[in-house]
Amino acid sequence: MSAAKTSSNTEDYLRMYRQMVRIRTFEDNANQLYLSAKMPGLTHMYSGEEAVAVGICEALKVTDKITSTHRGHGHCVAKGAEFKEMFCELLGKEEGYCRGKGGSMHIADQSNGNLGANAIVGGSMGIATGSAFTAKLTGKDDVTVCFFGDGATAQGLMYEVMNMAALWNLPVIYACENNGYSEYTRTDEIAAGSITARAEAFGIEAHQVDGQDVLAVNELTEQLVARARKGEGPFFMELMTYRYHGHHVGDINREYYRSKEEEKDWKENRDPIIKFRGWLVEQGIATEDEIEALNEAVRKDAEEAVTYALEARYPDESEVDMHVYTDVKHALA
Repeated sequence: MSAAKTSSNTEDYLRMYRQMVRIRTFEDNANQLYLSAKMPGLTHMYSGEEAVAVGICEALKVTDKITSTHRGHGHCVAKGAEFKEMFCELLGKEEGYCRGKGGSMHIADQSNGNLGANAIVGGSMGIATGSAFTAKLTGKDDVTVCFFGDGATAQGLMYEVMNMAALWNLPVIYACENNGYSEYTRTDEIAAGSITARAEAFGIEAHQVDGQDVLAVNELTEQLVARARKGEGPFFMELMTYRYHGHHVGDINREYYRSKEEEKDWKENRDPIIKFRGWLVEQGIATEDEIEALNEAVRKDAEEAVTYALEARYPDESEVDMHVYTDVKHALA
């Protein structure tokens, strides 16, 4: 793990660990809901990439904004979302963040600055850049982080918005989660040259960081966020990480595009939660018993939230055109 910052304290580190465990626990439960046919549609697991979402979001204020991806549960949890509302959303229940109408790939949590997930690869890049432009126009010091995967670097929108962001010095950070695969194809087979060089071509300062090291991610993000607030943005981050599951929950037999040995190596030797847990114990910040108690509390919290969501009500059929037409009364207005 990276060296500790003197300004940090035990509470900060334990919160980061807890947030990573919350993401992993949420994903484990979401996967079980899918496998037991209790959740409609597909979902895309974030397990293995927890240090990216937590390291970045811990450096943001509530009023700072993020945009997410089809693999967005981790970002949502890291930015402050609660289990109960998230599971309700996945199960299509009215108490979900989008009244059950967004589902896994379209969760938005405006109360915590999450402008929403997006099923279109790279689809939120324009939204994030527009958010940063709004902050600059209105004189706010909000920073926006745009999460996207390595596969999205092939989208033309990315280059259009980075050009504008660079011209206008917008307070936006483009965070590329490079998990090694664009769906079922290795990144080095679909991305020519260096990914960071693509941002540098627009004069945007770019950094590559170990996405399995939550402290390294957090330290870099804090520096870039502080500079973006002062008008020194935009910035670009390539976070080297790995997804444990397939592209989606139905992608079970993955040997035709990546080996079991590769997956085993990442899980056993580069797991972000195991690495950070070991560091916490080594530094005397927490004991193994204290960490186990924390893990158990999160597990119980998730279990209760799932039970609640399964029994919660679905939206009334009268809501079918709500939030679609402007002349229909909104229940949340």
